[in-house]
Amino acid sequence: MPTLFDPVTFGDITAANRIAMAPLTRNRAGPGQVPSKLAVTYYAQRASAGLIVSEATQISAVGQGYLDTPGIYSADQKAGWRQVTDAVHALGGKIVLQLWHVGRISHVSLQPNGGAPVSSTGRRANTKTFTAAGFEEVSAPRGLRTEEIPGIVADYARAAGNAIEAGFDGVEVHGANGYLLDQFLRDSINDRSDEYGGSRENRMRFPLAVMRAVASAIGAGRTGLRISPVTPSNDAAQDSDAQGLFNAFVEELAPLKLAFIHVVEGATGGPRDIVPFDYDALRSRFKHGNEQGAWIVNNGYTRAMAIEAVASGRADLVAFGKPFISNPDLVHRLKIDAPLTALDPATLYGGGAAGYTDYPALGAA
Repeated sequence: MPTLFDPVTFGDITAANRIAMAPLTRNRAGPGQVPSKLAVTYYAQRASAGLIVSEATQISAVGQGYLDTPGIYSADQKAGWRQVTDAVHALGGKIVLQLWHVGRISHVSLQPNGGAPVSSTGRRANTKTFTAAGFEEVSAPRGLRTEEIPGIVADYARAAGNAIEAGFDGVEVHGANGYLLDQFLRDSINDRSDEYGGSRENRMRFPLAVMRAVASAIGAGRTGLRISPVTPSNDAAQDSDAQGLFNAFVEELAPLKLAFIHVVEGATGGPRDIVPFDYDALRSRFKHGNEQGAWIVNNGYTRAMAIEAVASGRADLVAFGKPFISNPDLVHRLKIDAPLTALDPATLYGGGAAGYTDYPALGAA
């Protein structure tokens, strides 16, 4: 059986090991939402991960929901990301870009011309975001008009093409954590009466259109998706039938032969058992013909849990988030079972090198 430290191929990507770096928002992009020079160092330090999933990156100006998060819709942004991908590849790493549209999790101060954020609904989320004034309540959104939705789909496809031009090995579409695609999927949020709301099939229509468009633009073998079926993040209340919804969603995705699905088990950054959910039943529906599609698991995995998940065949890769922030050499530490450096929560969001590129590798302190 494979181990956590063995190579793996999924779609058009071959990783040196089965440890993924989960996407981690750090709010350190420069003017124009361009990745900073520090980002080049930050990602290069972590290039020993089998697969790096970049921080969430907005597909358009309207897709932004937090201060100083990077984009992938301008020439300068592409050039900034190219420096990151070149640095990671020079060290033998693989990196995909996470494509992000926050939907209603935004603030008018972050939107073009101070406009309202867009969503599947006109109801405001009961949560906060990070703006120039600090943490503020998110703004009331407006529901996307039916005729606007194909334009958002096109934004995703265009952003995916930009990511490949910037040197990424692929993309991961962000369908999790109460952001735009999740806002359409869940009946707890989606209150539409057009063909994108109501029935399960209608609520899946927009996310499926996005995945088909991205896979068509860059190839399914370079396209992945992140989902979080039961997380309550960003005021995403439980769907009335989360198991049925996501089982059906994955069944519809399977024929696309995506490179991978990346699933957050339980509450993102919180309890893994927040509500009952059968992740094995979900995974069994992600088949490429007779073969199982690549499955990345995430949320609170320890070294022992990760080793077991891969050895048992329950997962192909295991993603670690916060441990990668304070342990740039996490793969090495996991391999030799070395102690992990603790995270400083005060330096998670915004700022400079402190808490970003100054965590030492083992023995370097």
